[in-house]
Amino acid sequence: MPTTKSRSSRPRAQTPRSSARPSADPDTHDLLTDDALPGTLSHLPVLAAEVLEALDPQPGEVFVDGTLGGAGHTRLLLKAGAQVYGIDQDPYALSRLGELEGLTIVQGNYRDMQTLLAERGVTQVDGVLLDIGVSSFQLDDAQRGFSYHTEAPLDMRMSQEGESAYDVVNDTPVDELAAIIFEYGEERHSRRIARAIEAERERVPIVTTTQLAEIVKRAYPGGHARGIHPARRTFQALRIHVNDELGALRAGLSAAADVLAPGGRLAVISFHSLEDRIVKRFLKGHPELEALTKRPIEAGDDERARNPRARSAKLRAARRGGEA
Repeated sequence: MPTTKSRSSRPRAQTPRSSARPSADPDTHDLLTDDALPGTLSHLPVLAAEVLEALDPQPGEVFVDGTLGGAGHTRLLLKAGAQVYGIDQDPYALSRLGELEGLTIVQGNYRDMQTLLAERGVTQVDGVLLDIGVSSFQLDDAQRGFSYHTEAPLDMRMSQEGESAYDVVNDTPVDELAAIIFEYGEERHSRRIARAIEAERERVPIVTTTQLAEIVKRAYPGGHARGIHPARRTFQALRIHVNDELGALRAGLSAAADVLAPGGRLAVISFHSLEDRIVKRFLKGHPELEALTKRPIEAGDDERARNPRARSAKLRAARRGGEA
């Protein structure tokens, strides 16, 4: 794929600037029809119409999907005639993808996007998409250890390398464990939970997701909090820590800004406040990136009802200024 040219002189579709769900224009509607998703996907990816409006893909343009997963968003970009470099660190997710015309699969972490592209002779692209966090495939695969609902080994690694959640839960000093749960899970009962984990692991190793979830549930004052499973924040914290997700996000945003051609667009979907704050601050700190979303765009009622994962999704988008 060639190095991209500036798109700043090309007329652009208007990108939505409010938090309300925009109506897809006719071209976007065509891209969202069923035949846009050949193969294994059974539903549209999160905020599909909004991502297409933000990125405005045109035939022959070059994009990066830094979190390829099941290639839901990528398939829509491909249908628009774009070429895509799809990056993912999860070898299992990549093994499930069939061959898609126009897609170059790259195994790696999107934090290394600039290097991964340079190795393939690409220095600039027309757009970058980052759909942050755990993918639907990873959540649906119980044996990956991301879910507290199904018994599985405590793993939570996206790349299958480095320390696992088992290592963190069983080996981390209690004060450090409490700090992880507090910082990455925003869990106000973090010390209480960490002490309960310490007491249990002194008795027996904590080896499964359900074992950990039960420990947290017993330690949690009052049981469920407003209908949210008491282990939800602890599992989120461990997953973020194990995969250095926030570090990857910061590095990935910087890499994306570096590879965007003049007029190129960046779209980032986040799923909790820690991620969204990082994206917001990054855009504010980089004046060369003009924000296209004054406030984060959220899914409409129909999508929220159809896809529970969309309920917490927030999209921010920006355009790189300058001329070629």
